[in-house]
Amino acid sequence: MRFHVLTLFPEAFAQPLQFSIVARAVQRGQINIDVADIRDYTHDAHGTADDYQFGGGHGMVMKPEPVFEAAEATLSAQIPVILTTPQGELLTQKLVEELASSPAIAIICGHYAGVDERIAEGLATRPVSIGDYVLTGGELPAMIIIDAVTRLLPGVVGSPESVAGDSITTGLLQHPLYTRPAEFRGMTVPEVLLSGHHAEIDRWRRRKSLERTLEHRPDLLSTASLTNDDRRYLAGLGYAPPDAGQVEGRGADHAQD
Repeated sequence: MRFHVLTLFPEAFAQPLQFSIVARAVQRGQINIDVADIRDYTHDAHGTADDYQFGGGHGMVMKPEPVFEAAEATLSAQIPVILTTPQGELLTQKLVEELASSPAIAIICGHYAGVDERIAEGLATRPVSIGDYVLTGGELPAMIIIDAVTRLLPGVVGSPESVAGDSITTGLLQHPLYTRPAEFRGMTVPEVLLSGHHAEIDRWRRRKSLERTLEHRPDLLSTASLTNDDRRYLAGLGYAPPDAGQVEGRGADHAQD
């Protein structure tokens, strides 16, 4: 997998990607991360990459020329071109899985008040938002996308079962995890996990996953793959599934960068 990043701040990527799983994937040749400085493609001595808005308004706008020229100079094939933007679709595990199936992706890091709309219309193929909050730029969202996609690539994570059992990947939040010691400052590991009874452990984990999802992300339950036993257990916890067509959707205006 090759990641092409177009950014006004390439130095932001120098250290965060030099640690842990992503760094090992780079060292093993499982991924390549190419970072292009958009300012290298500006047309003046000052490296001006932004300008005032036509029609007036607060905030500067990223100019189209350097972004297009950076993309044309660094991208040699038709690949997904992500634009980090508050107006994009929400980054979900499903979208991450889709991106992981591509041999390469490009990411344009938005900045300032936003990018010239012609970048979104004529260059980007997929606008993406990482959530309903505001960041100073698209560099952190780009790193999140790289990290999330990388860990799904074959051989990157040592245990495929670990990836398959992650929160969200299963459709639910993950059950509580414990390791040694069995007792710490008066807090003990649930007895069932020490019992060696695998069927009971699986049942406990499933129910804790359902409880945690109901408490923190009840919206996930409307799309999760639930068994009849799951539904009975949730009903006992007071959960009433929403009627079809009444599941709340997310708005399209995700402010983050």
